[in-house]
Amino acid sequence: MRIVVFGGTGLIGSQVVSLLTMAGHETIAQSPETGVNTVTGQGVAAAVAGADVVVDVTNSPSFALNDVMRFFQMSTANLLAEEKTAGVRHHVALSIVGADRSPDSTYLPGKVAQEKLIALSGVPWTVVRATQFYEFLGAIADAATDGDTVRIAPVAFQPMASADVARAIAEAAVSAPVNGPIETAGPERRRFDDVIRQALAARGDRRQVVADPDARYFGQPLADGTIVPLGDFRPGRIRLADWLAAQTR
Repeated sequence: MRIVVFGGTGLIGSQVVSLLTMAGHETIAQSPETGVNTVTGQGVAAAVAGADVVVDVTNSPSFALNDVMRFFQMSTANLLAEEKTAGVRHHVALSIVGADRSPDSTYLPGKVAQEKLIALSGVPWTVVRATQFYEFLGAIADAATDGDTVRIAPVAFQPMASADVARAIAEAAVSAPVNGPIETAGPERRRFDDVIRQALAARGDRRQVVADPDARYFGQPLADGTIVPLGDFRPGRIRLADWLAAQTR
């Protein structure tokens, strides 16, 4: 199959491209670096021409609420319009578990808007909703830091390795469209504050992690089921301890 990956040079996209290429598919990475701008539409029509499958793992360069919303609405609309014209048979996009339960988030409403556009587009589709990546645990701690204290809500958390996210997307890309979402999450469900505590300790970070029920997650108050799968999901393979150990070798 000919598969075009938008956002194909980023953390997830580059791994998706590698997996699909190794599986024997003609896989093309597209990004602003290759001259394609999904927000303005520049180069999109040429990029999707002849594609069987389009994978969208693009992300907003700004996490300000209005910027995120604008990015996902315009980028997704441009991709879907050109895919429909080109006769693309499957649109696969990355989204986030719990986005539809996080209306106060500064980021996740943009993903909800993206999913709605995809569902209404008329292009056969699959949305892969993933939980947070291990690679971003440090940034989460930094955003929740006050002095030497990191305040994290003591709720269920099930992060996963980006490699497992990429695997789920690559598998969806070569499967039939489900015209709905698929959820994937890490192999372990633990308390959010415990995960951050472990991640910081593994790199010798001495900040104190405090369980704070009122702590917000990028603007969103958290309940126990806000950011974990509530039904069936596809578990990743890589455990946090193994991933952390690999980072310190």
